[in-house]
Amino acid sequence: MAVSYKKLWKLLIDKDMKKEDLRKATGITTTAMAKLGRNENVNTEILVKICAALQCELNDIVEIVGTEQ
Repeated sequence: MAVSYKKLWKLLIDKDMKKEDLRKATGITTTAMAKLGRNENVNTEILVKICAALQCELNDIVEIVGTEQ
């Protein structure tokens, strides 16, 4: 199983925000943003900061996707 942050990127578009705007609003590192961009696992604390900044729930920014076997 893997994670996808497509919902996050769509939400940023809907809120007319750039990735850099999100990074500054949350205080997360550029490394964490890069991991999000590659759909890699990030610390839950980062996801909570993003949810707080965007005033949304976790399921609004991330989804679990199955991997093909």
